[in-house]
Amino acid sequence: DYIFYTDWMWTSFVVFSVSQSTMLAVGAIYYMLFTGVPGTATYYATIMTIYTWVAKGAWFALGYPYDFVVVPVWIPSAMLLDLTYWATRRNKHAAIIIGGTLVGLSFPLFNMVNLLLVRDPLEVAFKYPRPTLPAYMTPIEPQVGKFYNS
Repeated sequence: DYIFYTDWMWTSFVVFSVSQSTMLAVGAIYYMLFTGVPGTATYYATIMTIYTWVAKGAWFALGYPYDFVVVPVWIPSAMLLDLTYWATRRNKHAAIIIGGTLVGLSFPLFNMVNLLLVRDPLEVAFKYPRPTLPAYMTPIEPQVGKFYNS
């Protein structure tokens, strides 16, 4: 169980840092460049934060520990992206390169600070043993070929 929670925490940090910073930078810059609306990234990040809180609540309702889903810190990186877009309004390529770089570098840092506040995975593993499926959801091995040689 300790391995389960520790691997989950670090895997989610690495995978989500890459995917969510890319999602924030690409999605928000795409929208900002085509609408010209500043503040779009922060708005987008706020929606994603609320969405993740809902997902955290859903996992908690399923019996997982409260710290099982760590809510990403989207908003500060999005604010940096909005500031970059505002500062480089005349040069769209600069907004993409500088803003994307700032998001890519800041997002994992903010999330690392966030992860440091999570309870020790060993403590979590002892308090919450890995959930098992109820009997009616346990997969049954297929019986294909069972009597092939008889």
